[in-house]
Amino acid sequence: MNYDTAVRYLLTLGRELAAPTQAAAAKFDLENITILADRLGRPQRAYPSAHIAGTNGKGSTAALLESILRCVGFRTGLNTSPHLERINERIRINGQEISDDSFAKIFTRIHVLIEELLADGKLRAHPTYFECVTAMAFESFARERVEFGVFEVGLGGRLDATNILHPVISIITRVDFDHENFLGHSLREIAAEKAGILKPAVPVVLAGQHPEAREVILARAKDLQCPVIEPASLFHVEEESWQGGLMRARVTEIASGTVFDLAPSLPGSFQLQNALNALAAARFLQSRGFRISDDTITQGIANTVWPGRLEKLQSHPEIYLDGAHNPSAAHELAAFLEQNFAGRRIWLIYAALRDKAVDEVAGILFPRAEEVIFTAPHTSRAISAAQLAEIAGHHAPHFSVIPDAEKALDYALAKAAPEDVVFITGSLYLIGQLRHYWKHRAQVATR
Repeated sequence: MNYDTAVRYLLTLGRELAAPTQAAAAKFDLENITILADRLGRPQRAYPSAHIAGTNGKGSTAALLESILRCVGFRTGLNTSPHLERINERIRINGQEISDDSFAKIFTRIHVLIEELLADGKLRAHPTYFECVTAMAFESFARERVEFGVFEVGLGGRLDATNILHPVISIITRVDFDHENFLGHSLREIAAEKAGILKPAVPVVLAGQHPEAREVILARAKDLQCPVIEPASLFHVEEESWQGGLMRARVTEIASGTVFDLAPSLPGSFQLQNALNALAAARFLQSRGFRISDDTITQGIANTVWPGRLEKLQSHPEIYLDGAHNPSAAHELAAFLEQNFAGRRIWLIYAALRDKAVDEVAGILFPRAEEVIFTAPHTSRAISAAQLAEIAGHHAPHFSVIPDAEKALDYALAKAAPEDVVFITGSLYLIGQLRHYWKHRAQVATR
């Protein structure tokens, strides 16, 4: 099977969610991925790993920790979701996307095994899109002899396909409201799903949490005898400053007095918390014999690249991409706008999927915009631009409805003055689509 055929076949399995529906999950639990991984020889056990769950910040934390480990000299694997432009982004070896040829070969191998397992009656249903790609990451990292794998949970934690891992360290970033139809309608319910990644006696780095979420996670950790590492208790942030939209901080480890000058390359004040998560995990790995120097920790944090999250594409006018798709992320984006663009005109291109808290996100972001341009990405899960305007247009001082996302960006750039700012937000599907279009647009302009 070649690359294009492999990708088309995966898409026939359904374009995600990252986990089964509640009904399917109740029937199958982790059965599919366990059977498939066992048939592959349990590749996920061929290397030490970190497993990261949470509502916001889990992808950034994964990227930060992987960057630290790669900076040290480890051969790393990074498995994240969703992708922005190409499915290969989900499986990275030493910071590089898996090649099309490797992707095709690994999927072909897994496809053959799935057909055998189905024929033998060992699988009750075909694994999902996400289960297949997760199995591919497990297998790819083993084949490529990675020395450390970093895995981001797709959705929730307890029933996520990545949850057959036996990591050396778990991380739970801040838990907030998102995917309530799948994870529950209270923070306690959502936190219980995230805490489902905890394994007996495996330490967990726990970011700052709402009290009810923290209570649930700590109770689960106690039941499983998981040592809890809370960055807020480990480190004292002495100085904070802003340089060009980037947070800088001088951080002291309370127990040792060791000082770290953290300079995340990722914009936004919230990235300091993600950097502290990665720092705490790296310090734990040091204590377990992993050869990680303090200098490589700060260097890895400074070198981290994580597209689509407050990513600046150009200046004059400035264009930013940010996948703020839930209220918590919208608050962080609003803070970034206030800190860096007060008094400047903001053109906001917005799209959302059907399971998102559109009205709440709109109330946080839209009043700050000169104009909101409603659009939609190429996915069946998107709310139409016209429907978005009906739902949330009242929050915007002015709005336009342009269903074609590429035309929406062209419209915003035509109206924005050089000193203005264009923000593309609301859906990672939109971010990926317009990130691809912007690069094509820039290439055409230079010919």
